[in-house]
Amino acid sequence: MFVGNREEMVKTYSQTEKTKLCDILREEIALRRYSPKTKKAYTTIIEKFLTSNATPREFLLLHSNKSTSTMRSVYFALKFFHEYVIDKPFKEKLPLAKKSLKLPVILSRDEIQNIIRSTHNVKHRIILHLLYYAGLRLNEVRNIAWRDIDFTREMIHVRKAKGDKERMVFLHKNLCNSLQDYSITQEGYIITSIKGGRLSKRTIQQVVKRASHKANIKKNVTPHTLRHSFATHLLESGVDIRYIQKLLGHKDLKTTQIYTHVANKDITKLAELL
Repeated sequence: MFVGNREEMVKTYSQTEKTKLCDILREEIALRRYSPKTKKAYTTIIEKFLTSNATPREFLLLHSNKSTSTMRSVYFALKFFHEYVIDKPFKEKLPLAKKSLKLPVILSRDEIQNIIRSTHNVKHRIILHLLYYAGLRLNEVRNIAWRDIDFTREMIHVRKAKGDKERMVFLHKNLCNSLQDYSITQEGYIITSIKGGRLSKRTIQQVVKRASHKANIKKNVTPHTLRHSFATHLLESGVDIRYIQKLLGHKDLKTTQIYTHVANKDITKLAELL
């Protein structure tokens, strides 16, 4: 509910003021070390808000027919802008709908092996190994360097992880063997382009997509599908979910618990009762 008339709530900014506010917004985001994705989303939303001549509530209503994810992004961008850029309390208390539970696509162990066997390019096979045997995210695969691999202790040091958090992951023997056969120099990034730089996200996505097609997998397979399968297979094998949380680098255990909905460790036992 509005307090006061609408005119008092709408602030018209000059182009110079808009530019200055967006600069401050980027600085505040940088200070909190938010991801480039969040920075881009918040900046785009606030730029539109500043030119909309709308109150925060009106601006939110303009997006009420959008997805829950979009609505949440707009809400939190406005909240961030008011609290950290113009130093005003954000009074809107809209009931944000919780994200619906969407279960991840999981591959069986046989499907994983079929995908890996269908890939004869050594570099591409290592990409698949890093995604599945180490449970890495797409960006983590791009950022992993030879210095992060400890062959003696059989560990991987994931340094450039999501949220700037570091973690340790075991070095699976299949990945270890592939890496030792891959490069003699063992310097710099492990997965590089022809020019020596990191592979693009798109390239890694295409590697996974082509490999799944060759293996005749009908499911929608993405790089994250292999990470999902990594976690689910560990859970099905009896690994404590807290260990899986650490391996995945999840801040909240609730994020990891989604795999309890897709693991068939207990579900198949129920079938035996019929």
